[in-house]
Amino acid sequence: MSALAMVRLESRRLFVRPLAWVLGALTLGELAWRFVLLLGNFLAAQVKLAALPAGPGYTDLVAVPLLSSLFTGGLVPFGLAELALLVVPLLTMSSIAGERSNGTLPLLLASGLSPTRIVLGKYLAVLGWLALWLALALAMPLSLAHGTTLDWGKLAAAALGLALLLALLAAIGLACSTFASHPAIAATASLVITLTLCCVNLGAQAAGVDNGAIHWLALGTHLEPLLRGLVATDDVLWFVLLAALALALAIRRLGSDRERG
Repeated sequence: MSALAMVRLESRRLFVRPLAWVLGALTLGELAWRFVLLLGNFLAAQVKLAALPAGPGYTDLVAVPLLSSLFTGGLVPFGLAELALLVVPLLTMSSIAGERSNGTLPLLLASGLSPTRIVLGKYLAVLGWLALWLALALAMPLSLAHGTTLDWGKLAAAALGLALLLALLAAIGLACSTFASHPAIAATASLVITLTLCCVNLGAQAAGVDNGAIHWLALGTHLEPLLRGLVATDDVLWFVLLAALALALAIRRLGSDRERG
């Protein structure tokens, strides 16, 4: 079996399982509802916004808040970024842990594929599903691009931030699935780790600790500038390094499983 065959096999598994379809349908339905509410609020405030010389526009009030609720409140607080914190652990929990609990992991390790190809094959399959999910979410604000003024640069930066976030969450979820003995344990561990990354600096601030290293480790430190339209190499590298570290740990764990037989 080649690495490409592993990608196709895992992709087929994702798209035939009811869980992936249910997650996609529910989350896209929630995002569509959020998009309608944000658009309604934007249209209702157009008269006031027209009086402001440099007021926020469609991108600031509709497109970017659809991707994340970090800067907006409202009746529907969950944007794509917040939904991803729950969706990705559920999507990746069975990648390796499911093989282990079903007793098929020894067969997978005996297929002739190296642990690196197995992990990367499963990772790329999950990324394919997440890329489609992100594209469908972006299609909502883009559907009105012909009738409004869209800040393409800011939206592209926000989309890049979401893509990096999804790639990182997928790597963490896959690593947790590799170490866990059951999918539920993998999903729980992945959720706890991602929530810790989100809140580590908030806990430090509440305790009166002002530490640059803790602030650098926090997810929001690197995601928020991208959502504002600011693309920095340091922020991109943070996502890449953490994703690479998670994948390296997953490969090492799977290699240890193969050595132990």
